[in-house]
Amino acid sequence: MDDDATKAPEDTVQAHDVREFFGSRARDWDARFPDDGPAYQAGVAAMELRTGDRVLDAGCGTGRALPALRAAVGADGTVLGADLTPEMLAAAVRAGRARLAPLLLADVQRLPLPDAALDAVFAAGLLSHLADPRAGLAELARVVRPGGRLALFHPVGRAALAARKGRPLTPGDVRAEPNLRPLLARTGWDLMRYVDEDARYLALAVRQGT
Repeated sequence: MDDDATKAPEDTVQAHDVREFFGSRARDWDARFPDDGPAYQAGVAAMELRTGDRVLDAGCGTGRALPALRAAVGADGTVLGADLTPEMLAAAVRAGRARLAPLLLADVQRLPLPDAALDAVFAAGLLSHLADPRAGLAELARVVRPGGRLALFHPVGRAALAARKGRPLTPGDVRAEPNLRPLLARTGWDLMRYVDEDARYLALAVRQGT
């Protein structure tokens, strides 16, 4: 990462809380979830990326999706990783994943990318950590070409994740299909596939427009 990548994005209360939460856990994050690799590979495979595609891992954390993304788009493709937390990006560097993609220290609600610069976005566990999910999804739509894809992913489903955290599922969960589908539609996306089972959560959407 260059010097600019070490500068924290403009702070908000939400951004500060997210950085504190993940920053304190970054060093042993991969060790806490050692068996998630196949789930990430399956999530990326579901996007049906093509050789040469340009894809962003939004909220990339330690970069667990980067190997699968790089394999999917090949040497001629472009893979970027963006995360709000410097410690997570440092962990990605230590794991050797910076060789797979440039790593950007950036708030995915204010990406330093041109309009329609990407073919696809992969976002693992991102939505519930956005201060404004509508603004975040709209920003992802801005940087993806019409017809491009978005994968909202988690290696376990909502019920399994809630049980892991000792919390109940709530009707207002933005990741629930009745809430997510209209939210995506208002922000430039059409939901094409929705899976919420113990083994994974995956919402695939296509960027509106021609």
